[in-house]
Formats: sequence, structure tokens, C-alpha cells
Amino acid sequence: MKTYHMLASLIFIMLVVQGPCRVANSQSQLVDIEMVLAVDISSSVDDSEYELQMQGLAEAFRHPEVLAAIDSLSSGGIAMAVVQWSGTWAQSTVVDWRQVSDVESAAAFADLVSAAPRAFAGGATSISGAIHFGLRQLQSNDFNGNHLVINVMGDGRGNDGPLPTSVRDRALSMDVTINGLAIINEQPFVDAYYEENVIGGLDSFVIHAEDYEDFARAVLEKLLREIRQRTPEGQVVASTR
Repeated sequence: MKTYHMLASLIFIMLVVQGPCRVANSQSQLVDIEMVLAVDISSSVDDSEYELQMQGLAEAFRHPEVLAAIDSLSSGGIAMAVVQWSGTWAQSTVVDWRQVSDVESAAAFADLVSAAPRAFAGGATSISGAIHFGLRQLQSNDFNGNHLVINVMGDGRGNDGPLPTSVRDRALSMDVTINGLAIINEQPFVDAYYEENVIGGLDSFVIHAEDYEDFARAVLEKLLREIRQRTPEGQVVASTR
């Protein structure tokens, strides 16, 4: 079994080093942000906690402040996909790429998130696997984003596959920002772990949720910060720091 895991990790590292290659497409839709929302569904997440994550995420896209922030974007809004993840090879796209640029498209996206089933039950925690899968999604869609983001949401350290830093550094070389939402009810210092090993890139940050009941508040705050950073006003503020 140990040999199997070592071989699997070696294959994974080779895939990361090769990396996905983005193919230029003149027909790609221009957007302000391409965003992968990566939701943890490993064994530490029970069914009620899963629902709190998905319903909290859906409600964020119905919130007036998020809708106002999206409306303030200047180049097509946000293209988003929702993926669920656990072990090194266990990821699934549960809401495929959608452009969200107004109230109607945000409501439709929220409905899809709310109705998305759990892709699989349990498994290990491979943050490196989640980031690698997110990179593949960013490289294979029909959008052309001015800013590329992978949002990693989870409640624990990586315990399967390579270290997250190996894939994070690959993402940074491709101008992808990785942000984190760390749920600290089981591992109180997991937010610090995300700071050191997971996030990186332009304007990257970690927000923590005290527990799953606090997830809706945290993901709302997180999305508002990410979107507002890319509005014309937000970029002016950043340039004057």
C-alpha cells in the first residue's frame, strides 16, 4: 500500500510539472474574473455540513452587496465553476462554467449551486489535488479572464498526495491567484496552514469561519473582497498602496 501511494504521488507530481497549457481562442468570452470555487467534501464533512457549505455559497450570489459588486465590474462579470474535492484523484465539477454578470445570471447560478448533489461520500484531504484540478478547469473553458482565481474551501490540512506548495507554485507561475476559506472548528490553526502552504498570487488572502454555521458569513465576506478588488475602484485603491 505504501508503494502504491508513493507511485501515485510521483505520477501526480509529473502531471503538475507538465502542467495544463492554456490554448488561445479568439472566440473566448472576455470576463473580469475566472473563478473556480473548490468545496471540501472529504470525510471530515458530514451531510449537514455539506449542506451548510452549498447553501451558504448559493445565498451569497443572492445577496444585494454581491450583486452590486458584480454590477460594478467592467469587462463581462465573472465566469465560475463549482468543484467538489477530497483525495488526490477525487474531484468533480458539479456546476459547470457559467457567466454571472447581472441579477438574473447570479440567481440562475445560485439555483444550480443550491441543487448540486454531493459528488461522492468522504475520502482523504488533498489540497494539492484540488488546486491541480482547478488549474485544469481554468485552462479548458471558453472564457478569457483578466484575473484567474482558485478558491480553496476546507477544514483541514492536506493528508494525501504531494504538499500543496508544489502545485501552488505552479499556479503562481501561471498568474493564478489562490485564496482560502479555512473552517477552523476541527483544526484551530488551519487558517495559518492555509496562509503558509495554500494561498498565493495577486491580492491573495485567507478568511476563516469559526465552524460550518459561520460558513455563510465567511464566504459572503470572501466573495465581496475578491470581486471588489477587481472593480475599477478597487484597482485604483490597490495601485495607490
